[in-house]
Amino acid sequence: MSHTLPEEVLITEVGPRDGLQNEKQPVATDIKVSLCERLLAAGVSQLEVTSFVSPKWVPQMADAAQVLAQLPRRAGLTLSALTPNMKGFEAALASGVDEVVIFGAASEAFSMRNTNCSVAESIERFRPVAEQARAHGIRLRAAISVAFGCPYQGAVPIDSVIDLVRRTRDLGCDEIGIADTIGVATVGHVKTVFEAAAREVPLASLSGHFHDTYGQAVANVYGCLEVGVHRFDSAIAGLGGCPYAKGATGNVATEDLVWLFQGLGIKTGLNLDALIESGSWISEQIGRRYSSRVGAALAARRATAEAQTS
Repeated sequence: MSHTLPEEVLITEVGPRDGLQNEKQPVATDIKVSLCERLLAAGVSQLEVTSFVSPKWVPQMADAAQVLAQLPRRAGLTLSALTPNMKGFEAALASGVDEVVIFGAASEAFSMRNTNCSVAESIERFRPVAEQARAHGIRLRAAISVAFGCPYQGAVPIDSVIDLVRRTRDLGCDEIGIADTIGVATVGHVKTVFEAAAREVPLASLSGHFHDTYGQAVANVYGCLEVGVHRFDSAIAGLGGCPYAKGATGNVATEDLVWLFQGLGIKTGLNLDALIESGSWISEQIGRRYSSRVGAALAARRATAEAQTS
């Protein structure tokens, strides 16, 4: 399957949710709100804000409703939240989200280890969420985790990924994200999986979600572009990481993707300078090294230039 590169891409910023959910130290609600506001000011139009999950299991997301209550609602802006069950969906609905996200694993081992149910059982748990999302006119997105490798079973057959693509398609999902949760994918594998998925659902409904554990995330995004995919997830400053993958370095950085797309002449609607300021700021707030390669390089260049002119 061969395509010309898209003229425009849509980036879903997942830093506030996927990026922060595994932080061991509590992140204050006002910092989360400020991060979201900075990202919106940088041009983000699709923002994954939080998760409505049990605070017992994900304490970092316990303030989901409080964060959403302080964010603006406007045309062209989609605020989303993960909702693993009806309790989560009802809380998300009350908070006025524009999109809910369900998530399933392409690996039976991962599904059993993390949700204590089979892949098929997880889909049945999501069925009422999907039905209610459609009934309330809320956009429904699915995330397929460990699509390129599982920390428990190793290799994941493409057939398993495509089976879950079909199942989430049949639930009525508007978008299906295929995720390299532990960051082991390579370009050839990525292109094969997405080409197979595109035989089951329209390319326009597929998105890519890559972690940079092995330094392949940007290359994998380019592989998706070659297939015709134009939707991607990323996290400001490369925040995040998978607790099941030793050495995982987080999501692909939004700054790095924007640099890639700008170099290809592909529109993103995002302001790279504002993103770098946001990435540097949140890294400082949570005590992390600024992990975006592009952001760190451009920030260092600016600091050098400023020192020379002062």
